[in-house]
Amino acid sequence: MAKQTPRTLSGFMELLPAPQQQMERIMETLRKTYALYGFTPLDTPVIESSDVLLAKGGGETEKQIYRFQKGDADLSLRFDLTVPLAKYVALHYNELTFPFRRFQIGKVYRGERAQRGRFREFYQADIDVIGDGKLDISNEAEIPAIIYKTFSALGLKRFRICVNNRKILNGFYAMLNLTERAQDIMRTVDKLDKIGFEKVEAILTGDLGVSREQALEILSFISINGDNETVLSRLEEYRGRDPLFDQGLEELNAVVKHLGAFGVPAENFAVDLTIARGLDYYTGTVYETTLLDHPEIGSVCSGGRYDNLAEYYTDKQLPGVGISIGLTRLFYVLGEQGMLNPELNTAPADVLILPMTEDLSPAIALATHLRENGIRTQLHCEQKKFKQKIGYADKLGIPYVIFLGEDEISAGVVACKDMVTGEQTRLDAKATIYRIKAGLDIRNQGSIIRE
Repeated sequence: MAKQTPRTLSGFMELLPAPQQQMERIMETLRKTYALYGFTPLDTPVIESSDVLLAKGGGETEKQIYRFQKGDADLSLRFDLTVPLAKYVALHYNELTFPFRRFQIGKVYRGERAQRGRFREFYQADIDVIGDGKLDISNEAEIPAIIYKTFSALGLKRFRICVNNRKILNGFYAMLNLTERAQDIMRTVDKLDKIGFEKVEAILTGDLGVSREQALEILSFISINGDNETVLSRLEEYRGRDPLFDQGLEELNAVVKHLGAFGVPAENFAVDLTIARGLDYYTGTVYETTLLDHPEIGSVCSGGRYDNLAEYYTDKQLPGVGISIGLTRLFYVLGEQGMLNPELNTAPADVLILPMTEDLSPAIALATHLRENGIRTQLHCEQKKFKQKIGYADKLGIPYVIFLGEDEISAGVVACKDMVTGEQTRLDAKATIYRIKAGLDIRNQGSIIRE
């Protein structure tokens, strides 16, 4: 029988054990951080009925979705975590307590062209707060605090959370009598960092039919910058010309006002009028987070406020606010930039026990004792040379190796070698456990990401 050549499909990430451990650490940090803010974990099916998943239909989504038939069923793989959330909230509305706060870390699938840093299967890490009828602005103010806490916990310091409000933008375009073209204008302005002012102006005056005077006013408006107080002060000059603009300005003021109390330093937060977010369903506050030393990466966390999450599934008004981290892409870029801390322990075990006697009972009992004390322990009972067993521990980066022979058993001690320093001790089990735990505490003090 001919052998199949093993291969991984293009656009699908498959990690070796050590980087997989790094990815798991990142996900565990996200789970712990999200839980600090009262978010509950949620998991939804990877496969949904196509008519449910494509309720909104059209656009790039329908082109990129993985869709297939199974018997009479028309099925699709989820392309994000937001649509399944909308279905979930509509389906379980009577069983949920609002505001409903959930986080979800899961794989999504998009049949787009695979390229460097862009995947067809990738993890997203989302949080959303869903209200029943109404949702207080304080939830929009808390989101930057969660972003700040999350990236700080991962080890990042030089990042900036950029915030704007779609009502300010829509109100501004209404002042210029450009409401019907507002969405197209915002999509164009959203490309400012990539293509520059001249090309944006050319698209505005050419493709979108905006007058040069209007284009210059748009570019002048989105160029308002400075510290947050300066930007908000400049925006006050537009107050009174459009009610939607005024409402957006009030909301933006409320978000900025609460930042200090939520623990977000001024250097990690900025009001940025160029932020619009490409998706049309964002209706209020919008967020984008960038790494200051790596602007080429683009936004590593984005999202915003929307008026009605589940409008395609229910008549209930369910406003919400949420953010998403493209976790697989972020992990890939961090690795490419050398920002994943190589000194953190990525071994599958903390201790490798090498039994030196035919009777394995003492080694098995010791392994059980170590595990009961929270130490990840592996027994190596294969019939291999001693040097090969040590090489096994070395290749996996296991920090400690325990040798248990007749002498140790009769003396009631454990011979334990630190694989990094080479130091070897002969102590009783209790003292050995204390030594190993102290060493692991030191090894695990570093952050996952280092700048």
